[in-house]
Amino acid sequence: MTANRLHIGLVGPLPPPFGGMANQTRQLAELLRKEGVSVSLVRTNADYRPGFIARVPFVRALFRLVPYLADLWKLAGRCDVLHVMANSGWSWHLIAAPAIWIAKVRKTRVIVNYRGGNAESFLRRSAPWVRVSMRQASALIVPSGFLKEVFSHFGMASSIVPNIVDIDHFSNPVRSRVALRHLLVARNLELIYDNETAIRAFAIVLKVYPDATLTIAGSGPLAGSLKSLVKDLGITDSVFFAGRLDRVQMAEAYRAADIALNPSLVDNMPNSVLEAMACGLPVVSTDVGGVSFIVTNDETALLVPSGSPEAMAKAILRLMNDSSLAETLVRNGLAEVKKYTWSHVWPILAQKYAAALDVARTRV
Repeated sequence: MTANRLHIGLVGPLPPPFGGMANQTRQLAELLRKEGVSVSLVRTNADYRPGFIARVPFVRALFRLVPYLADLWKLAGRCDVLHVMANSGWSWHLIAAPAIWIAKVRKTRVIVNYRGGNAESFLRRSAPWVRVSMRQASALIVPSGFLKEVFSHFGMASSIVPNIVDIDHFSNPVRSRVALRHLLVARNLELIYDNETAIRAFAIVLKVYPDATLTIAGSGPLAGSLKSLVKDLGITDSVFFAGRLDRVQMAEAYRAADIALNPSLVDNMPNSVLEAMACGLPVVSTDVGGVSFIVTNDETALLVPSGSPEAMAKAILRLMNDSSLAETLVRNGLAEVKKYTWSHVWPILAQKYAAALDVARTRV
């Protein structure tokens, strides 16, 4: 089957908000269409209709679920392959599992693209239910070796189709820095991303380099408490809360920064790390989940234990004091991130579509 005859039904969230899975769904749809593939979307985070329902717990779930299932039923009846962006928790039970079973009833092939960073804890509770649904799917694809190992542990085979990084958009070919003083965190203000550790690490750095600055690009329920922490530490003048940035603004933020921080407690394949590398930033990240599957300590990033401001500050100061180390991380990071370009990912994904359709391996 040639690409211009292939019809993919893509099921997943779209921006806003500009989260990792939403950005990947939008980007995948755009890139598939450039290959001549017909793409129809069912958005899993569509706006509530009417709008006031968003303020009514439980009822709002029903108002989103019913239209979603109706759209899913129609799409599954007219596409060749249903590509489902899946996550952990209730998202699996209310979004991914129904898509798999509707595809089965409609006799449509389905590929599950699982991306949840909390996969291990979720599968520990729900693996039997997930296995039942996955037996109906044509394939399970994951973006990292980390998730492949997790699913294997629970008796489910998967294959790796990496995340996609647009290195034309996320790039900085004219990067030149005399001193590394501007730090950037590009994670939402939620507990699992532990922005508090990044702030406390920055406060330590600030004692050594008073001209350092920190930008936090993200939004979330901890915004108020994090701003209070900054005030209590007496570093308000050096910390900027940028809020949630769109794709263009995020690329500009990377280009303006000198060092990227990823303080998360749970992670799979953080696109923020890959985007920072593509923009020529040295990265300091916690060594959690799948992070060590995409970067190597002292080669493509500096990895530190989670929840340790002291360890993160020490790594930041290493970069500030050693320009050759920073240059090595940048150079190696730019080479590593090429593995996540569309030219590398598309042939892998095309083969998965062909296999799902029981077609011999041909040019899709």
